[in-house]
Amino acid sequence: MTAKPIFLLAAVSSQLFVLSANAAHHGEVSDSIIAKQRENLISNTMGKGFGPQSPRNIDSIVGKNPITFGQAPTSSSMNLCNIHFHKNAEHAGGEFTRYAGNGDGKGYQSGYTYSGNLTAKELTPVNREVCPSSHGGLKPGDTIEVHYVHSTAHVEPGPTLGACLSDANKNPQLRVEAQVFVLVNDQGAMDFNQLTRIGTQNGFQQAVNIPQNMGKPVEYSGSTTGPGYNEKGSPFQVSWSVRPKVAKLNIHSVAQWCEGNVFKEKYGHGVRNLVKNPALLSTIM
Repeated sequence: MTAKPIFLLAAVSSQLFVLSANAAHHGEVSDSIIAKQRENLISNTMGKGFGPQSPRNIDSIVGKNPITFGQAPTSSSMNLCNIHFHKNAEHAGGEFTRYAGNGDGKGYQSGYTYSGNLTAKELTPVNREVCPSSHGGLKPGDTIEVHYVHSTAHVEPGPTLGACLSDANKNPQLRVEAQVFVLVNDQGAMDFNQLTRIGTQNGFQQAVNIPQNMGKPVEYSGSTTGPGYNEKGSPFQVSWSVRPKVAKLNIHSVAQWCEGNVFKEKYGHGVRNLVKNPALLSTIM
């Protein structure tokens, strides 16, 4: 869940990144840069009372963070307030265990990707730009992690995580339903426009077509995400539900969604480094 303006985004500190001569991908920063970011995260959170952080490996239950908070209600009893996606999965585990690499050190070209195989037909290039940005667009075979963000505030779905707040409730409980997809050039694959369709159910704003057959969601206590928190702790408390299986998604439908949606989302967000320090993780029960 990217921490964006209005109230959650913190810019990454300006820093000169040293490129590794042995980087696996062109422009990828060295392991030492990522290690330094992890060291800074530890030093900037130690003894300061930060709660458990995200993202994490959902296959590991280990966590030693002592701070607990009440779990948010089920998403069916909350209001959907925002939908956005990250280029590559922020979480690891399940069917998304392949490390994409260190990337640029600022959250792009890093994260985790689908660990399964696709056919040559599914990987056929498309003759269009898909969610283009200065960090590059999307192509068949790419992985995205979609965050369906829910709030206990009385709100309507809208742009940025500021849509999760209301004048009457500036400190709502938050829950993110996370689903990882792999993009394929197949008109018969899932349609992102349908997966993001909004409706009212039992008086709550809902994403009515969140996949329900992608394995039992791993639920844990964590935080907001995004590369702005690579070197400092997120102070926001989030209840997470992360599905372990990857669904195939029609890339053309994603392109169409990026061209116009109520959330004003146009491209994939960067990813936060996977949080590995047990002192910054909750125990998964």
